[in-house]
Amino acid sequence: MNMKKILSSLAVAGLLLTGCDSYLDVNQNPNYPMTVNNDLVLPSAENFIAAKLGESLFNAGGFFAQYWDQAVEANQYNDLAEYNILQTAFNAPYRDLMAGGLTDLKVVIDQATAKESWGDVLAATVLRAYTFQILADALGDIPYTDALKGSAVPMPAWEAGTNVYAGLITEIDNALTKVKTGDVISTDLILDGNLNDWITFANVMKLKLYMRESNFDEIGVKNQVMALINDGKINLTNDIKMGIYEDASEKRNPWYECNWSGSGLGTINNIASSPIIDYLVDTNDPRISRLFTKSANGNAWKGLLPGSKTLVTTKTKDYSFPLMTATTPVYFVTVAEVQFFIAEAQLRWGTDAAAKTAYEAAVSANFDLHGVSGASAFISNFASWDGASTAAGKIALIGKQKWVALCMVNHWEAWSEARRLDSPSLLVPAQNYLNDKLVKRFLYPELARNFNDKTPDEVDADVNVWWDMN
Repeated sequence: MNMKKILSSLAVAGLLLTGCDSYLDVNQNPNYPMTVNNDLVLPSAENFIAAKLGESLFNAGGFFAQYWDQAVEANQYNDLAEYNILQTAFNAPYRDLMAGGLTDLKVVIDQATAKESWGDVLAATVLRAYTFQILADALGDIPYTDALKGSAVPMPAWEAGTNVYAGLITEIDNALTKVKTGDVISTDLILDGNLNDWITFANVMKLKLYMRESNFDEIGVKNQVMALINDGKINLTNDIKMGIYEDASEKRNPWYECNWSGSGLGTINNIASSPIIDYLVDTNDPRISRLFTKSANGNAWKGLLPGSKTLVTTKTKDYSFPLMTATTPVYFVTVAEVQFFIAEAQLRWGTDAAAKTAYEAAVSANFDLHGVSGASAFISNFASWDGASTAAGKIALIGKQKWVALCMVNHWEAWSEARRLDSPSLLVPAQNYLNDKLVKRFLYPELARNFNDKTPDEVDADVNVWWDMN
C-alpha cells in the first residue's frame, strides 16, 4: 500500500483531526479502542508520535535550545520564551503520548505477540522506547511499569528515570532476540517495513539511551556503547524520519500546519533567536540560508536576544524567520546525530582518530541533509577537531556542532543534548521567571496531578533531571 493510500485510509477511518493539540489525534477515547488490525494501528501510532515530536515538542525545544523566540508583536508563546513554566505546559504532550501513541503501540504489541508477528513487536517496541524517553527526559520520573493498564491500574506509580531507561533497554533487547529473518512489519510510514532498518533503529535507540545516561553511569554504559559501535550495529546510512507530508490541509508537516499554514496561527509567532544566528554568522556557516531567512526590514541576518521582546523597540520584521515547508519531514534520528554520539564515545573510551572521523562525518552528514556543499572547508576554517586541544574542548565542540545540526531538524533532542553536554552555553532570557536560570525540565503535568494521586511532589523547572550531571 503506497503512502497516499495509507493516509487516505486513515482519513476515512477518522484518524486525521485538526488543531495544534489534536493534530493527527487518533485516540479520543483510548479506554475503548476500536478493534482494528496492526496495518492501521501501527501507522496511527507513528503519525501520533510524529505529530507531537514535530509540533509541540519541536516548538518548545526551539525556545529552550534558543533557535527561536517569540515575535515582538505576538504573545502566543510568551511563557515559553520567558521560561515561565506552568503546570499546564506539558499537559497536551503528556496526555497525547500516553493516551495516544503509547496506547496504540500497546495494542500493536499485544496483537502481534499473540500472532508471533515479531517484526511488528520490534517496531512498536522501538517506538515505545522513543516515546517513553521523551517523557522521561521532560519530567525525570514518569509512570512506566504500571502505565497503560487502564481501569486495572487507574493510578500508576511513578518511577525514577533510571529504572525507565533500564526497562526500555531490556524491552528492546527482548524484542531483538525474537525477531528473525523473514519477519514482516505491518504498514509502516517511517521505514517502509524494512526489517533490517528497524533492527538498526533498535540499536540506535540503545546507543541514545546509553549516551544520555553516560555522565550518570559511565562505568555501566561504556562497554555497551563500544560494543554497539565495534559490532557495526548502528551503521545508520539514512535519516530516520516521517517523510509523508503533503501541501494540503491536515497533511502538512505538523509544526507548519499549526503555526504557518492558512488554517493555523500564521507566520506571526516565531522569529530567530540571537544565539544561533550570531554563531552561524560568525562562522560564515553556509547552512544559515537553509535554516533562516534574512529580515524583511533591512535584509539582514538578525536574531532577538532571548526573552527580550518587551524590552526592544524593534519590530518582528526586523528579524530573521525560521525556514519550514509544508513537506519538511519530522526527523526521529539523523545520521549526523548518531555520528556525534560515536564521536563522543570514541573520544571518551576509544581513540582520538576514530572520534575525529566520526565528528567530521557528523558535520558532513548534516550538510548533506540540508543539501549544502562546503562541509570540509567549514570544518577546517571554523570547527576543526584538532583546534580543540583538550578532551573538554572537544566535547564542547561536539556539543556546539550537534546544536547546529539539530536546528530545524529535531529541537527536542537539541534541548536534551544541550542540557547534557552544557554546550553551547545558552543565555538566560532577559525576562526570566526562573531568576537567572535555564529550563531543565517541565513541571509534572496538572493533568496527571488531577487524576493520579501518586504524582510526586513538584520539582522546580530549573532542577536537573537525573542524567544531567553538570
